[in-house]
Amino acid sequence: MRETPRPQGTADDAWTKPPQFRLGCAFAHTAGASGSGNPHRSDGRPPHTPRGARYPGQDGCPGTSPPVPGQPYVVIGICVLLFALCTWLALAGGPLLRADERFGGVVFRGPMPRGVAEFLSDLGNTTIALPVLAVVIAYSGWQSHRRRTARWWLPGLSAAVSMAAVPALVVPFKEFVARPAPPTMEGVGYYPSGHTATASVAYGACVLLILPLLRSPVTRRVLRISWAVLSVAVGIGLVRCAYHWPLDVLASWCLAVILLELMALTAQRENTGPGPRGQRRPSPRRPREGRGDSRTAD
Repeated sequence: MRETPRPQGTADDAWTKPPQFRLGCAFAHTAGASGSGNPHRSDGRPPHTPRGARYPGQDGCPGTSPPVPGQPYVVIGICVLLFALCTWLALAGGPLLRADERFGGVVFRGPMPRGVAEFLSDLGNTTIALPVLAVVIAYSGWQSHRRRTARWWLPGLSAAVSMAAVPALVVPFKEFVARPAPPTMEGVGYYPSGHTATASVAYGACVLLILPLLRSPVTRRVLRISWAVLSVAVGIGLVRCAYHWPLDVLASWCLAVILLELMALTAQRENTGPGPRGQRRPSPRRPREGRGDSRTAD
């Protein structure tokens, strides 16, 4: 016996009634996704979500998707805790601080040539690091301005603020901790290492400013690794020359990572601003109220 077809509801009824299960709905979307190349819509149109309205980076640069939520803050939190632990060790003394001094003696008698160590230590001087950072800020700002990038001045400004924060944080800690110098030096106030923080923040900021201008993922990865190797080499050179203890260098690395992560978070707002060439990015489309599903239940 043939069943009498149910009358089709109006648009208002479609919003008031609970959704009905339709056999094969998921398969229909899967088939549409395979045919249109879009895994979210069966008709090939972009999804009505903010994630579907993303814009590519500058000249197709990778990394346009936002990072994992909370990941930068986890790194900042770990570095803050490690910096606080290093400060506590420098103030309290004890066996761990004596172990740090013994390790510094091992590095001092290490195989690194004295001339190489002096050269690496000099890379942390402000007379070398600041001009390099100023040139990179000017170049990256000019390139971003040529491409009509929205808020092209923000990354350079955040780099300058991060660099200015180094002496504002290092000098008070030097006076507060007042750690004695290594045997070949005199006086107090060697924690944390100002040369290590200056080199790590200055050259790290240069890397963050240059990365959006590069297309090759291999080049970007090599640039990041080069910064890490340079920062470690500068720290080892300072300990090899007996200018600082290893704990001083470790605390400055933590401080540099905190400042660079904050700089990266600030510069990310440039990617969420207006679109390229001064155009505002369209807001995600929302379905109009009162429009129901015209398809009937099977």
